[in-house]
Amino acid sequence: MALARLPRLSLLAAQWFLAPRRNLAVSGPDEPLPVVRIPRALQRLQEQRKSSRRSSTRPVLVRPGRLLISARRPEFNQPARLTLTRWETAPLASRGWKNRRSRSDHFSIERSQHKTPALRNLSSEDSFADLGLVPRVLHALQNVAPEVVRPTTVQSSTIPPILRGRHILCAAETGSGKTLSYLLPLFQQLLGRPSLDSSSIPAPRGLVLVPSRELAQQVQAVAQPLGRSLGLQVQELEGGRGMSRIEQQLSRQPPADILVATPGALWKALKHKLINLERLTFLVLDEADTLLDESFLELVEYILGRSNIAEGSDDLKDPFNPKAQLVLVGATFPKGAGQLLSKVSNSDFLTTITSSKLHCIMPHVKQTFMRLKGAEKVPELVQILKKHDRADKTGSSGTVLVFCNSSSTVNWLGYILDDHKIQHLRLQGQMPASMRAGIFKSFQKGSRDILLCTDIASRGLDSTQVELVVNYDFPLTLQDYIHRAGRVGRVGSEVPGTVISFVTHPWDVSLVQKIELAARRKRSLPGLGSLENLVPAEMNAVS
Repeated sequence: MALARLPRLSLLAAQWFLAPRRNLAVSGPDEPLPVVRIPRALQRLQEQRKSSRRSSTRPVLVRPGRLLISARRPEFNQPARLTLTRWETAPLASRGWKNRRSRSDHFSIERSQHKTPALRNLSSEDSFADLGLVPRVLHALQNVAPEVVRPTTVQSSTIPPILRGRHILCAAETGSGKTLSYLLPLFQQLLGRPSLDSSSIPAPRGLVLVPSRELAQQVQAVAQPLGRSLGLQVQELEGGRGMSRIEQQLSRQPPADILVATPGALWKALKHKLINLERLTFLVLDEADTLLDESFLELVEYILGRSNIAEGSDDLKDPFNPKAQLVLVGATFPKGAGQLLSKVSNSDFLTTITSSKLHCIMPHVKQTFMRLKGAEKVPELVQILKKHDRADKTGSSGTVLVFCNSSSTVNWLGYILDDHKIQHLRLQGQMPASMRAGIFKSFQKGSRDILLCTDIASRGLDSTQVELVVNYDFPLTLQDYIHRAGRVGRVGSEVPGTVISFVTHPWDVSLVQKIELAARRKRSLPGLGSLENLVPAEMNAVS
């Protein structure tokens, strides 16, 4: 009985649902149709979608050619000959990278030239002799570094004003030859001045201040052969091993004419009256942007306060009452330079030299950005390193730097590479100074092709054999990115440089978008300091 009722119930239900449609179909033409009302929120959403479709810029179809930006999605490619204006909307390939669905996306900033900017505008007629260097210094340079034939653009702009006795602030891209640009005139200035009677404690005539022990070793390695050829003593002063080590370094005979020191070690030596800076005639702050950071600023101000900085060119003419000429060099413009120089000297006595590529994306280095999950970074790195190892076995290739943001990540990642049988070296700030001393030297000599490191290896260290830089952890600032990327494509490099960056966190994406926008507009990176706080008497732009 119950089963017999089911067909009748289903029939009645079908008639009830179809009744309105039947009535609508047979209704007359004069009857109004039922009104279907759409919620206002849904109306606004549909209008926004229509307007976005109308306003969205379609990719410009151009003839095939060289690309400036090559992306996984071709609609974000940008030809090399196209330059976006300041007010033009840029279609960023990384615009949606803060969304999780963007993982596995990538884009690259391609090479727009092959030569480093420091060598591009040089002619075959340029020579160091035209810069005012004396034959004795030129002969020493030829003996020590015969491969250095012509000066870079930075050296051509920096050496003459230093020889004229002016304070110098030189800000130029990494790997442009800034070390020789101050060492050569420093040696020439010391050769032309008499050495005063020795005092009871060491009193160097030249001082080069650097932020790390590794950079101090590198500067000494460049300066010592030149000094030996000219009869001048170059000595290194580094900390990290106690006061006994500092005393031992300063007690060496003969006393140093030029001292290459870190701020901490020199501060301790001054506090314990182991050294005297009253006879200083030349003071260099190498990597000035790092030395003027909060971590070093107090020490640097103390050292400058113990030095007699010249107020003008007349102060440098008296050899028996020496005052120091000040030179600041760096790869980015130091933000606190204006305030510091106003405290110790006259800004009218300052010449500012800036490179046209300062704070810009290096045009001769390919830079790739990969959006990855945290768990995808290790497999991707292992694949890159194994691919490099295969290329190294089949032909000549350079070395690899892998940057991490912390010492613990360097150690942890090193254990993983050990499990994969990938030979490497590690360099991080928590290592004892005795252990760190030879690691970078071993890497430069080629004992290992891979170096895991923190930002301690990104400041000023010469790395002409490095072919690939991998940012395993994306740098925390644009300034750190410039220094890391500057380890490749340096003057004297025989291998083309490439930078690969893993992008994981939302704050990484924000920095990547600034880099991509600057590359598309061919402009400098934002927020890295400016020359507005300085009013120098002379300003030179290095083209």
